[in-house]
Amino acid sequence: MPSSSAASWAQAGGANAACKPACKPAGCAQHAKLVDMKLLVKWLLSASALLCVAYLYHGVVVASMGSALIAALVIGLLNMSLRPVLVLLTLPVTLVTLGLFLFVINALMFWAASGILDGFYVRDFAAALLGSLMYSALGMLIDSALQ
Repeated sequence: MPSSSAASWAQAGGANAACKPACKPAGCAQHAKLVDMKLLVKWLLSASALLCVAYLYHGVVVASMGSALIAALVIGLLNMSLRPVLVLLTLPVTLVTLGLFLFVINALMFWAASGILDGFYVRDFAAALLGSLMYSALGMLIDSALQ
């Protein structure tokens, strides 16, 4: 799902990890602002991708841009906090299915976000599976465009 770049940035130590010891403080602050701007653009594009999924597939409904922004944030937070635990707990099943069970975990995160929020609705698990696949594909396009 689309929030892996935010998690990797946080794990790497944020903006300070990219600054060399010889880096001037103004350069580090400028780098931090650039990273923050990139994160904001990724969030806005992820919300737009969620609106696109809702437009293309009738099993996913997003009420407004505000709902899409909140849903993109919640999906990102679920993927950052709950998804690694689920991946670890379901590792045997994931290995037996040659990684295909990860699609089920993505769908569960997508469906869980719709259960938490008003203004973001996913019809059933099949809709969550297809919607999360579309959202992930758009997220990969967003990530590659922001590189």
